[in-house]
Amino acid sequence: MSSSTVILSVLPIYILMAGGAALRKFGVIKREHDTGIMQLIFSVLLPCFILDRTLGSEVLRNWQVLATGTGLGFSLIVIGIGISYLAGKVIGITPDKGIRTFALASGCQNYGFTAIPVVEILWGSSSVALLFVHNIGVEVAIWTVGPMLMSGATGVSWRRLANGPIIAVIIGLTLVTLRVDHLVTGPPRVAISMLGIGAFPLAIMMTGATIMDLVGTEKPSWKIVTTACVVRLAVMPVIIILCAKFIPMATELRQILLVQAAMPAALTPILLARLYGGRPGIAVQVVIATTVVSIFTLPYIITFGIRYLNLSPITP
Repeated sequence: MSSSTVILSVLPIYILMAGGAALRKFGVIKREHDTGIMQLIFSVLLPCFILDRTLGSEVLRNWQVLATGTGLGFSLIVIGIGISYLAGKVIGITPDKGIRTFALASGCQNYGFTAIPVVEILWGSSSVALLFVHNIGVEVAIWTVGPMLMSGATGVSWRRLANGPIIAVIIGLTLVTLRVDHLVTGPPRVAISMLGIGAFPLAIMMTGATIMDLVGTEKPSWKIVTTACVVRLAVMPVIIILCAKFIPMATELRQILLVQAAMPAALTPILLARLYGGRPGIAVQVVIATTVVSIFTLPYIITFGIRYLNLSPITP
């Protein structure tokens, strides 16, 4: 699979993101609409998408695969945060200047709205279903390690994990494990599928609109954005791909890790920085810089990983 084929495969995602940014710029997507739109995505559309991809997925009947996926989701985020913290110290970011925010922002890759469509484009529904399980580990890491790192506290707010997507994963896994998922059929299943289809075009456009809001909020530090790009788009891809190569796991999980290796920084650390007294401006710089640079690095990381891991994408 050539890098140009990968570019053409994932280009619609970046086009939608740019479209969301343009619609925000011209006032079509207004900020006062954001809360309602995001609630619709997280509470209805995304859970329906998750159920539609989870029901009937044979790979989810293997508990060893599920445990490996969740464990890697958690572990790789923690490793990324640790490496980012060390990188921040190397370039001289001190605690009072936001090293904790830098570590969290650079260490957490996008695991949702950008990653999921790429996984589906390249590998299909089976890998998407396992990605949701992998993301449980990611969510646990972000909402436990993240707040503790940002605030210095030792307590954990587990209520943050009780959200629509995770509840949908649990329901889907339960039905699959009990082998009654085939009973969800007919008009209800069609309705779930129809609602799920709308999740990602809308979510990706909202991501673009959010990034547009963040542009220009703080003067960028070239030291911070350069180091973040090196960590997020060079160092961590090597580590994640090596894990996919040498740790025994299902093929679908290798496919997921390859896409995770190519992802830019996640948006969630911006929220965490705001909630727990961090430096949101640093997280904003990291997100914008890695998202822009990933347009150019993603095809080459994916192409290399496909050959190195001996994977076969469904995209011709």
